[in-house]
Amino acid sequence: MPLFSFNRPADYLDAAREMADAGRPTMARLLAEEAADRTSDPNAAARILAEFPGHSLRQEG
Repeated sequence: MPLFSFNRPADYLDAAREMADAGRPTMARLLAEEAADRTSDPNAAARILAEFPGHSLRQEG
């Protein structure tokens, strides 16, 4: 069984919390941003990003 199965926004959010608990805030923020992007409710997306504060770490290309 894979460590993470990313099928839902909640999967990304769970992984983000695990990364935060493991002391990996950069990875946690990136996963939280992905969870927020995959969330259809803008209020829920804002709550996700608020849980992992900071500016976007993504590079637009």
